[in-house]
Amino acid sequence: MMEEGPPNASQGQQGQFTARNSSSSSLDLESVVQPLSLNPWDVVLCVSGTIISCENAIVVVVIFYTLAFRAPMFLLIGSLATADLLAGLGLILRFAFVYFTPSEAVSLLTVGLLVTSFTASVSSLLTITIDRYLSLYNALTYYSERTVTRTYIMLILTWGASICYGLLPIMGWNCLKEPSACSVVKPLTKNHLIILSLSFFMVFAAMLQLYVQICKIVCRHAHQIAVQRHFLAGSHYVTTRKGIATLAVILGTFASCWLPFAVYCLLGDYSYPALYTYLTLLPATYNSMINPVIYAFRNQEIQKVLWTVCCGCLSSAMPFRSRSPSDV
Repeated sequence: MMEEGPPNASQGQQGQFTARNSSSSSLDLESVVQPLSLNPWDVVLCVSGTIISCENAIVVVVIFYTLAFRAPMFLLIGSLATADLLAGLGLILRFAFVYFTPSEAVSLLTVGLLVTSFTASVSSLLTITIDRYLSLYNALTYYSERTVTRTYIMLILTWGASICYGLLPIMGWNCLKEPSACSVVKPLTKNHLIILSLSFFMVFAAMLQLYVQICKIVCRHAHQIAVQRHFLAGSHYVTTRKGIATLAVILGTFASCWLPFAVYCLLGDYSYPALYTYLTLLPATYNSMINPVIYAFRNQEIQKVLWTVCCGCLSSAMPFRSRSPSDV
């Protein structure tokens, strides 16, 4: 027979491990020194990260290797795809480090990457909205060097602010030494997550206001075209309704994905069950999965390149039709 260790010590270790699992509340992104049982929610997040990475990697490669995609509109779409690609990789790395090579330092780097990438993703959506609004409001002067300069400034501000947010946990603003200060996502502090949530609501309010203005401009332009070309009122109505419906889908998708998590971050704390965090965080990750479909794969120029690469159906030298960012 195999020798057994002291029963009291074995039972004590097993009791501590059971207590740790049963008392887990907020989503734990910090390191663990003991092996964890596989959480199905973490598997779902990892699978989502894999899909997100594959989708957005295609967009990044297409935009990077196609010289025709150097216009401000495509630079902003590339920024969004890069942010979502990093978010997907962050979800995969988070799963790998937590379950295979747990380390406190690496965990902080992982959560920093996730904060940076998701912040950049949301901010990139705002920059795309601003670009679309300006392309309608200043249609005559949009295609100028001033637009290119403005685009680079928006990209610098977007990624600069996102990196700063992501560095905060790494630089010491975390709850590793003070568990009572933890938020619903460890090791982020409650105050840090509140700032991120409030920033999201500011971005959402700005996007809502801009899309309302875009709808007004679209309706006015559609009416003017209908009058000049003597179109029927029904044609004007159909065109306007289609444009507004498209904008509603864009804004509605963004809100439905991110609002539950943002609200929960404000109301919840570290004592809440981790299930609530998973249920609100998972839809937020789906936004990075849907973004390539809305902003990239619907674009006719990107579709031509993808068909050329995948099927060879079209000539790679096929000229692109110049489109405005307002072509949603």
